[in-house]
Amino acid sequence: MDLEAGYLSISFSHKNTEITMREKLSFASTESIKNFLQTLKSKDSHLKEIILLSTCNRFEIYAYTDSPGDTKNFILSILAQIRDIDEGFLQEIADVFIDQGAVHHLFCVASSLDSIVVGETQIGGQLKSAYKLSFDNGFCGKNLTRLIHFAFRCAAQVRNSTQISQNAVSVASVAVKEANVLFEKNNIKNKVAIVVGVGDMGILASKHLLHLGYRILLLNRNKQNALNVSNELNSEYNDMVEVRDFSTLSSLINEYPLLFCATSAPHCIIQNSMIKTTSFQRFWFDLAVPRDIENPNREDIFLFSVDDLQQVASENLVNRRKNTTKAYEVVGIFTLEFFKWLQTLGVDPLIKKIREFAKEASLKELERAVKKGFIPSEYEDNVAKVLHGAFNIFLHKPTINIKNFADKEEADPIIEAMKAVFDIDDEVMLINRYKCEYDTTLN
Repeated sequence: MDLEAGYLSISFSHKNTEITMREKLSFASTESIKNFLQTLKSKDSHLKEIILLSTCNRFEIYAYTDSPGDTKNFILSILAQIRDIDEGFLQEIADVFIDQGAVHHLFCVASSLDSIVVGETQIGGQLKSAYKLSFDNGFCGKNLTRLIHFAFRCAAQVRNSTQISQNAVSVASVAVKEANVLFEKNNIKNKVAIVVGVGDMGILASKHLLHLGYRILLLNRNKQNALNVSNELNSEYNDMVEVRDFSTLSSLINEYPLLFCATSAPHCIIQNSMIKTTSFQRFWFDLAVPRDIENPNREDIFLFSVDDLQQVASENLVNRRKNTTKAYEVVGIFTLEFFKWLQTLGVDPLIKKIREFAKEASLKELERAVKKGFIPSEYEDNVAKVLHGAFNIFLHKPTINIKNFADKEEADPIIEAMKAVFDIDDEVMLINRYKCEYDTTLN
C-alpha cells in the first residue's frame, strides 16, 4: 500500500485499446458519468478528486488520491464489474501514470500530442466539458483545478510556439483542407460532401469533413460496411452521415459540388459518360490508386489526384515532426514548472504571514511608544515608514532563502519547522484558491 498523495491517470485510448472495448467502457450520458464518479468517491476513502474524459478515441480518468496504487486498483475493479469485463485484462491494457507521469500525460492530451490526428483542437473542448461536469458536481476541487489550469496553459503555449495545428499531414486531410478553402472562396453555403469508399482513406476524409461541419453522403459497394462506418461516425457527430445506395452515384455527382473517391476498384468508377452539365462548379478529389475518376476535361470540374496532394502532405509532415518535437519540449517544461509552482503555493503564504507578523509587531510597538510619549504623534507616520523599511531589509535575505528552499528535497521539513516556530496554522497557510480556464471561482 502506498500512502503518498499524488496525481493519477488511467488511460484507455486508440493507442492501447480496440474501439470495441472503448465503446464498452464509454458512458452514454452525463447522468451515468455522475453516478460512476459518485460511486468511486463514496467507496474509495483514498480518492479525493476525480475527472472522467470519455470520447470516441479515449476513456481516461484523472484523479488526486492519498494512495495512487490502491485507487488505481479500485477504479479498475469497479469498471470491470459495471462493464462486465475481466479485471485482469483491464489491468493489462491500461496505461497508468502517477504524479509527474500523470501530469505529463494530461498535458500531452490537452495539447493534442496524444490524438489520432496530432494537432487537432477538438480535445480542448472535450477536456473543458469533462472538468466542468466534475467541478459542478463536487467531484474535483483545488488539486485537479490546479492541474487542469496548467494543462490549458500548456496547450495554449504549444499552439502559440508551434504550427502543430495548422499543417495537414495526410493526403485525406490535405484534400479536405483544400476543399474547404475552395468552398469558402466560392461562397458555397451548403456544406455537403459525397464520400465514396469506406477504407482507411475514406474514413479519414470523412472524419476531417465532419470536424469542419460537413454533412456526408456515404456510398460503398457493400452497403452494410458503409452502414457500420456511419453508425460509428454518427455516434460522435450527431447523425451527420447518411448512407446512400451505390447505384445513386451517377446522379449524385451531378447534384452536389464536392466529391471524395477512395475505393480499391481496379478501374474508374466515375466515367465521363456519367457527367451532366450543371449550373455550379464541382470539386472532385480522387484519393485512390489506381484512380477512381476518369479525367473529365471540363472547365466546370476541378479534379485533384493523389499526386497533386502528396507533395503538400509530405512537406507538411516534415514541418509537423519539427513542431511535435518542439511541442514535447514545451510539455516537459510545463510539467517541471507545475511542480515548482505547487511548492511555491506553500512558500509564498509562509513569507506573507511572517511579513504580517513583523508589520503587526512594529506598528503595535509604535502605537505604544506614542501613547507613552516616547515619540511625538506628529512623527508617527515617518517612524512607521522607517520601521517598514527596517523589517523589509531584515526579511530580504530570509525571503530569498525560503524561496530557494522550495526547489529542494528538504523543503517540506524546513517549511514545516518554520511554521512551528512562528505558530502558523496549516489551515491558514495552505488554502490557496484561484481560477481555472473554465470560469468558476473556487473560493
